[in-house]
Amino acid sequence: MRYGLEGRGRKVVLAIALVFPAFAAHADAVVIAALGDSLTAGYGLEDGQGLVPQLQGWLDAEGVGATLQNAGVSGDTSAGGLARLGWTLGPDVDALIVELGANDMLRGVDPAEVRRNLDAILAQAGEAGLPVLLLGFSAPGNYGPDYQQEFDAIFPELAAAHGADLFPSYFAPLRNADDGSPAARARLMQGDGLHPTAEGVALIVAALGPQVKALAERAAE
Repeated sequence: MRYGLEGRGRKVVLAIALVFPAFAAHADAVVIAALGDSLTAGYGLEDGQGLVPQLQGWLDAEGVGATLQNAGVSGDTSAGGLARLGWTLGPDVDALIVELGANDMLRGVDPAEVRRNLDAILAQAGEAGLPVLLLGFSAPGNYGPDYQQEFDAIFPELAAAHGADLFPSYFAPLRNADDGSPAARARLMQGDGLHPTAEGVALIVAALGPQVKALAERAAE
């Protein structure tokens, strides 16, 4: 009886795969959780315009078999991300994108604390056997050169220590496209000056996409 049930189960799965090949492809897709703050959550943007849906569209267009999970929470800090990491890394997750630290920087949190939190996140991901892509940030100069130097060093040093991939600067694609004019600023950044517009997100995705593709390939090995 058990053999018969298992046989019928396999036939059902095979039938579904034959009739709905997209279902089979989705079932085999690598699952990547994007752990972050409002920049990941898509603050201020319409559905489909945030980082995760635009990045998912980029991956789909490239034929990458990966499904992104949006684990972005607006206002989150590195401590908040660490606190909810356990339930973010569900049994179906194969890889992790970490986008945290911007809110710590805005609040002037001690870089040593930010480093400890991100280090713990990367360590737990490593213990789970998950490849990681860490997104970096650069501190402004208004906290002084010491803070800036200590904060900026967190991301490349932790990536190297944990063997994680590094996207050096989340906002670099926007800075590269900003000619300094108010029109360019309005196209790329929302009115709060903190969050990218849909067009700005598209620039970030264009730069970030190849590294997420590589992350998916690592996870599939």
